[in-house]
Parts: sequence; C-alpha cells; structure tokens
Amino acid sequence: MEIREQLSDQLLDSALKKCQLDLEIYKQRALAYSQMEGAICVLSDMQENKSFIYKSAAADELGLKMEENPAEIDSIWEEDMLKKIHPDDRLKKYIHELRFFKLLETMEIEERTAYSVVSKIRMKDKNEDYRWVKHRMFYIYSPDNGRLRLALCLYNIALTSSGAPDFMIVNVIKGEVVVKDKLDYKNILSPRELEVLKCVGEGYASKEIAGLLSISVNTVNRHRQNILEKLKVKNSIQAFKDSFS
Repeated sequence: MEIREQLSDQLLDSALKKCQLDLEIYKQRALAYSQMEGAICVLSDMQENKSFIYKSAAADELGLKMEENPAEIDSIWEEDMLKKIHPDDRLKKYIHELRFFKLLETMEIEERTAYSVVSKIRMKDKNEDYRWVKHRMFYIYSPDNGRLRLALCLYNIALTSSGAPDFMIVNVIKGEVVVKDKLDYKNILSPRELEVLKCVGEGYASKEIAGLLSISVNTVNRHRQNILEKLKVKNSIQAFKDSFS
C-alpha cells in the first residue's frame, strides 16, 4: 500500500460520523487566514471526504486557476496543488504527514492542539519554474469521539530562495522544534528501492511499477514493504526519536 493510501485509510474513518464540530466556523477561519496572510488555504473535511480551497493573490503566482473562492472538491487531496510540488518533496510530504498523524495518536487529545507541521517545499509557479513555498498544517480533532475531523493547510510563497527542503513538527505553544526530518533516502534505501519510491510518489500502482521496472508485482510489493520498514513509517514514538534525532 502506497504512502498516500495509508494516509487516506488513517484519515478517512467511518467513526468520524459522530463528530458534531460546526464546519462553518472553521470555513470562516480558513477564509480569514487566506486574506490576512496572502496564503492559499485548504480546509479538508475527513468526515465528508471533501476540501475547500481559499485563494489569495498567491494562487495567481503559482498558476492556480480558481474561478470560485472557495473552490470545493470531493476529496481530501487538493490534486491541482499537489501535482505542482516537486516529486521528491511531495513524497516526503506524505511520509512526514503520516508520521505527524501517528505521533499525535500517541498523545492525549488536549495536547494535540499544540503541534503543527512546518515544511519548505518546491512548487511550480505560473512560469513552470520551481519556487520555494512554506507549508503549514494543523489537525483539528473532534471533541465528541477524539478522532481527526479537519486538516487546515496553508501555502505561502517563501521568503527564502535557497537551501534544502525542510520538514519539521513544531510545538507552537512553546516555540520548539519537536522533530526534524533528517532522513537521507540515498543512504537508507537501495537504488532499486529508490526507483520504486519515486514511482509510488508519482501515484503508480504496483502493477504499473512492475511494468515500468520490468520486475514482478511480488517484487514490487516486497520493495514497498522494505521501504516502509526502513523509513520507520509504521513505528511508534521511538521511531520518531530514532529517525529525527
């Protein structure tokens, strides 16, 4: 199962049907963020598998054509934006968000509001050139059942124009970096696993990857399992300490 499929399985949970959060309140907050920060703001509803995308002038800079504001899509994945992210950064984004979800699942619900993901990623702009973009993500949990209900993502054109992609989990209350991604895929994974990983990041299914790399589906699935184990995607809080310290 690819990283994004794992995320979907974790995020889209039928148990969320009991959530009584007032969505309109959070839609107004998303609109305010986009207006005040010059950001593209994506509010994803895990209960309805739906997203609301609020644009600012930054949308034009990134070449995003949105006739409505907000634009409403029937998915928690904002495909028009995600496909603009550099393939390497997009894959790390999925992996890091899965780690974030699993980290918060180890905490008491009242602790979770203190944490967010902060990333610096490359996205194509209106001229098809890569620009640095700051991405922030917050999770909102239901007080009714303690399950994840909403994800709020903010995309801003970054001030910095150089450096490496950066992925961090921060405590916004204390102003501390809790974990910082220091994974070096080239040292951790074999050349073949790197090939499979890039194909997964582009959304190819195992059968398609097998055809592209001229290997069996079973071999592809074995590589995918090895990748998840090596990247410690499925482990608990100790994996975060091992991977980021």
